[in-house]
Amino acid sequence: MSEQVATPPAASPEDAPRPAEPTADGQATESTVDGQGPEPAEADGEQPEAKRSATRKVVGVVGAVLAVGVVAALKFGLGTAVAAAFHEDGTADAKAGDCLAELPEVADGESKDVSGAEIVPCTSTKAVYTVAGRVDAQSEAQARTGDACKQFLQPGQEGYFFYNVKPGSTGYLLCLTKRA
Repeated sequence: MSEQVATPPAASPEDAPRPAEPTADGQATESTVDGQGPEPAEADGEQPEAKRSATRKVVGVVGAVLAVGVVAALKFGLGTAVAAAFHEDGTADAKAGDCLAELPEVADGESKDVSGAEIVPCTSTKAVYTVAGRVDAQSEAQARTGDACKQFLQPGQEGYFFYNVKPGSTGYLLCLTKRA
């Protein structure tokens, strides 16, 4: 007696399982029996990770560019210009009779940049100078001489001046006397 063994029916090439296929990043993905690629749930799970990675790279590059920009701005003095644009001038509204707090001493013919100059009540112990007069529309060259203050001083009276003039523009000159 002989037994016959039947061979399994031949499977068509479309029905055969396929090995994992490598992707561009070197990881393997599975193919389904119908050859259409991974299940949709698997595909969606990988795309957000790729988007997050690209977003991180963009944020990193933008952050680096901003950091370099800030360092350059501070190094080349732009920080001072930006700070001055947002800093209110404490003496802009000064008029004759107002008092100012201490200002740095300067030698005759010398000038210094002053930040933090402010009007204070004349009864305050901070009051060091009295505004004898104010002259507006002064160029920097005019303000540096202080000649416009002569009209506000008594003969023999020692005077001081403070001016605020933006480069290439005009500003004001305050004529000051020291309080007793």
